[in-house]
Amino acid sequence: MLVLALLLALILGGAGFAIHILWWIALAVLVLRVLCFVFTDGGAGGRRWYRW
Repeated sequence: MLVLALLLALILGGAGFAIHILWWIALAVLVLRVLCFVFTDGGAGGRRWYRW
């Protein structure tokens, strides 16, 4: 029973860590998108280095 509890804690801890990392990646992508929008002509064409 103790091994099962430790395994469950390890799985939930790993999932929490992965979700935490995904939130940071999403935040970085959002900041990059906003910066690209600001430094181009408002997203209305022009030279863009991405294909969004």
